[in-house]
Amino acid sequence: MPLISLRPPSDLGDPPLLPPRPTLRQAAPALALFVAIRVLCLATLVVWSQLAGRSAHDLLARRWDSLWYVRVADLGYGYTLHAPDGRNLSSMAFFPLYSWLEKALSTVLFIGPANAGLLISALASVAAAWGVFAVAAHCYGRGAGIVLVGLWAALPVGIVQSMAYSESLFVALAAWALYAVLTGRWIVAGSLACLAGLTRPVGLAVSAALIVTAALGARTARPTVRILAGCALAPLGAVGFVLWVGARQGSLFGYLDVQSGWGNGFDGGLAFARFLADGITGTPSAALAAVLLVALLLLAAWPHWIGLRQLQPPALVVYSAVVTLLAVGAAGYFGSKPRLLLPAFPLLLPLAVVLARSRPWVTYLTLTVMTTVAALYGAFWLNGSGPP
Repeated sequence: MPLISLRPPSDLGDPPLLPPRPTLRQAAPALALFVAIRVLCLATLVVWSQLAGRSAHDLLARRWDSLWYVRVADLGYGYTLHAPDGRNLSSMAFFPLYSWLEKALSTVLFIGPANAGLLISALASVAAAWGVFAVAAHCYGRGAGIVLVGLWAALPVGIVQSMAYSESLFVALAAWALYAVLTGRWIVAGSLACLAGLTRPVGLAVSAALIVTAALGARTARPTVRILAGCALAPLGAVGFVLWVGARQGSLFGYLDVQSGWGNGFDGGLAFARFLADGITGTPSAALAAVLLVALLLLAAWPHWIGLRQLQPPALVVYSAVVTLLAVGAAGYFGSKPRLLLPAFPLLLPLAVVLARSRPWVTYLTLTVMTTVAALYGAFWLNGSGPP
């Protein structure tokens, strides 16, 4: 007898599933919970930053990748920074949709691209929370949807959802694309997947979810024109940008060359394994970081096993699996692994289902502890090393 069941609620005597189009009123408790958690985390960041003599606004909008998105918005592509360590950091490593929106919004509202980025992330994070709720509520009931949103908001690296980064925009597009697949809206799913592919390289995970779901369905019924069209649309954004970069670089694999200049690449996790081995045998702080990363990977593996065994919808399993594979298999920025796993919200579904069916105090206590950790860790993280 399995400890966790991810069968539809109708098989378990739970409240019925939501109708195909969840309304804002149905999602309101989840969105209110999300906003409350994020506001608390941001307030903690502001207080921590003031005590440290730093600007919370600058930490959110004017550091790391956010500077590169602004460069693309202001200058277009073609900027290359020659780093002291010999790397050639090209702006073409960053997919364009987020910078395009920054440029458009800053022009319309007469604000700088950095502030436009913060506004985009704020709005997109709420849209992402709504999409996350819609996916979980459609599959496992409204309670699971509310809890899943709370868990996703309270992740230790959840502060990235409020930064001028592209994660919130990507998750919004990915979540609604997955929901469209689950409800049979293939043209919508393909269009959103195409936009996700213009947002981050991990857009490949959304396209894979669509195509694999369609392929599995083709075993019992011939694919319709809408299904085929959705699958054809899905990869166009990512493929189009990669081909454009290749044309600019004069090489079909030009985008890989750009990533190589950043010290990135995909080696299936070999470099990450060496990093963990070196960390475990290194200084106490390095060993602790390596152990925490190993624990994170083990926690990420468990929901995949549960999802496969309990027949979670294939689109969700494929999506989270590809996100995890790309995060683990990337050759650089090992400290970014937790951030790169942020889009894999279906990994939290087993825990959300358990908490939704538990006593209320267990759910409240879990979310309270997680929110406290997320608020303190997010403030500490951004005032320290932060996301590269």
